[in-house]
Amino acid sequence: MTSVVTQTNPELSIAPDRAADFVFSSESVSEGHPDKVCDFVADSILDAYLSGDPHARVACEVLCKSDTVVLGGEITSTANVDRDAVVREAIRQIGYTEKDSGFSPQNVRVLQLITTQSPDIALGVDTTSNTHKEQGAGDQGIMFGFACKETPELMPLPISLAHQLTSKLTQDRKNGKARWIRPDSKSQVSVLYRGNAPVSVTDVLVSTQHAPDVSLEEIARYVRDDLAPRALGKWFNSKIRFHVNPTGSFVLGGPAADCGVTGRKIIADTYGGAAHHGGGAFSGKDPSKVDRSAAYFCRFVARQVVTHELATKAEIQVAYAIGVARPISIKVDTFGTGDERASLEFVREFDFRPSAIIERLSLLQPIYRRTTNYGHFGKSDLPWES
Repeated sequence: MTSVVTQTNPELSIAPDRAADFVFSSESVSEGHPDKVCDFVADSILDAYLSGDPHARVACEVLCKSDTVVLGGEITSTANVDRDAVVREAIRQIGYTEKDSGFSPQNVRVLQLITTQSPDIALGVDTTSNTHKEQGAGDQGIMFGFACKETPELMPLPISLAHQLTSKLTQDRKNGKARWIRPDSKSQVSVLYRGNAPVSVTDVLVSTQHAPDVSLEEIARYVRDDLAPRALGKWFNSKIRFHVNPTGSFVLGGPAADCGVTGRKIIADTYGGAAHHGGGAFSGKDPSKVDRSAAYFCRFVARQVVTHELATKAEIQVAYAIGVARPISIKVDTFGTGDERASLEFVREFDFRPSAIIERLSLLQPIYRRTTNYGHFGKSDLPWES
């Protein structure tokens, strides 16, 4: 079997600050990708605790391989959660339901390496023990938020289209439209920019796990003639080069084929590489962890800069010290698309203390399973996107 790749020469690109024209690519992965399986399990554990205890402290890491799921981390909560049951239900919802697949709710074993939160960390986070009597940041670190006018969701176009491909691929699997699709898949979209504005899609890559009895030609035809036009919308064009299952076969997938770990898809989770990332992952962390809550708030504030027409592109950076509520620094970059001084003054009006972020965005709710797949940003039903 040979792969179907409609390609001539690869598109070459240099850094956008060195040329008027460039090509930028971003990738997405489906909920059945091993790393995303781990992220979804971790956020399922988090939501289960927040449902019973809004002030639960949860830092849950997950590893999955073959028939084993490992839970690690620190959890302090008054809620009583059957973590084993939560893991199995999350796997079922993703779609790994076949007993003979090597990874299913029926045959996995769940190893739990969970302790309570370190009391030294709690000293700085909890209001009662904090030196300044207010909730401090759960760790040091830097976080970024970004927004731009490339799409109605104020997201970069390449990651937005890549997510559309994987999410619609999953929809077609779950509603039976293409019964040969299996849960593990990836997409990648390359976009040509001219004068820092997107003008066309040049390449689309889709790799999807599939049933053994479907031909590569059928998969390629489905991607090219059915999936891509729906997912790309007005950005679909006849000149796109398609790369479909380039290895030629993708029957064995998911944790049965590859090891998954939480936090390994942080670029797909955010802006597809079009903006900076502070390095901290999101899934499995309660909002006292500024890795998550402050990144969400930076996105919220960046959106405000753009929607208030102070700039057409904005990136916010914030830095914290563990146990300290107020950030050490706040930086605004509008990339020459607006009034940077006015934008900074506008941004400084927002309250970046963890407790204020949690209150403003209502982050003590069990909403995190909704964030796990197809990006933590750009979804209108999430509070930082309103």
